[in-house]
Amino acid sequence: MKLAAIKSNKDFRTAYYRGKSQVHPALVTYARRNRLKQTRIGITTGKKLGTAVERNRCRRVIREAYRGLASEVPAGWDLVFVARGRTLAAKSTELKKIMEKQLKKAGVLVE
Repeated sequence: MKLAAIKSNKDFRTAYYRGKSQVHPALVTYARRNRLKQTRIGITTGKKLGTAVERNRCRRVIREAYRGLASEVPAGWDLVFVARGRTLAAKSTELKKIMEKQLKKAGVLVE
């Protein structure tokens, strides 16, 4: 399944400033409603995390964790995931649990 991506800087900034944020040492999640018929995701990894190889691994692990939840997420959301220090050592199953908890708190997933 192809995931719709947030690509423009404007959309990222809007998610940061107007979205609800949930913080965990391994992952920060910003959730904001969009007026589209699909849910888009964006993943950011700062240079503080390490080399390009490490940052790419973080992105892959976050993407894989989201894939497990994608079917439960309703259409019409912009989700931005920010990798943090503990993301480097985390497995996608751990991140999936963290992500699920954060999305429920933000009101994206209904229990």
